[in-house]
Amino acid sequence: YTKLHKSVIDIYKISIEICNEQTMRYMSISVAIVEDEKHYNNALKKIIDYDADLHCVGQFYSGKAALVSLQEIHPDVVLMDIKLPDMCGIEIIAQILETMPNTRFMMCTSFEDDLHIYEALKVGATGYLIKGESMDKIIASIKDVYKGGAPMSFGVAKRVLQYFREEKTNFNNHLNELSKTEHDILDLLAKGHLYKEIADIKEVTLDTVKKHVGNIYKKLHVNNKVEAINLLKNQA
Repeated sequence: YTKLHKSVIDIYKISIEICNEQTMRYMSISVAIVEDEKHYNNALKKIIDYDADLHCVGQFYSGKAALVSLQEIHPDVVLMDIKLPDMCGIEIIAQILETMPNTRFMMCTSFEDDLHIYEALKVGATGYLIKGESMDKIIASIKDVYKGGAPMSFGVAKRVLQYFREEKTNFNNHLNELSKTEHDILDLLAKGHLYKEIADIKEVTLDTVKKHVGNIYKKLHVNNKVEAINLLKNQA
C-alpha cells in the first residue's frame, strides 16, 4: 500500500509540473521566426526560449513555408526577414495580415533604406529592427510590439521621423498653391457645409463650387473630400 501510495503521489506531482509548464507556455508570448540564415534563426530561437515570457512556436527558412504555416499556428509575434530565397517578407505580410489580425509582425532585416522601411510599415509591420541589434534589444522589442508598441532601430526611427517632416513640408507647399477662394471653400467643407450651401455663401453657382473643389483635389494630390479635410486638420 505504501509503495502504491507513493507512486500515485509521484505521478500526481509530475502531472502538476507538466500542467504548470503547459500553463506557463500558454500564458507566455508565442513567437515565430522567418529567417533563411540558419545560424541567426537558431540564435533567435535560443534567446526567445531562454526568456521566461516568450517561447518559439515555429522556425521558417523560406517564404512559402512561412506563408502556409503561420496561418495555422497564429503566433502572437512574427520576426520577419525581408530577403528570403523564394519571396519577399513584405509580400508575405501583405498576403496574410488580414487572416491574422491578432498577430504582430516585426521586421528583422539588414535592409535600412527608405523604400523597404516604408513598404514594410505600409503593408502592416508594426516594428522594424536592423540585424546587429543586441539580443536584449530584440527581446525587449518583441515584448513591446506584443503590447501594441512600434519598436524600431534608432536609424530607422530617424528615417521615419524625417519622412513625416518632409510630408508635412510638401503638404504646406501644396496648401500654399490654393487661391483665396479655394482656401475658403476648403474651410467650409471642413466645417461640414454641403456644396449647395457653399454656393449660397460664396454667391456662386453649384458648378463653380464643384470646379473649385476639383482644383483643390488636384493641388493637394487627394482623391476626395475626406482626404482633403484630414490633410487640413493634420496641418492645423
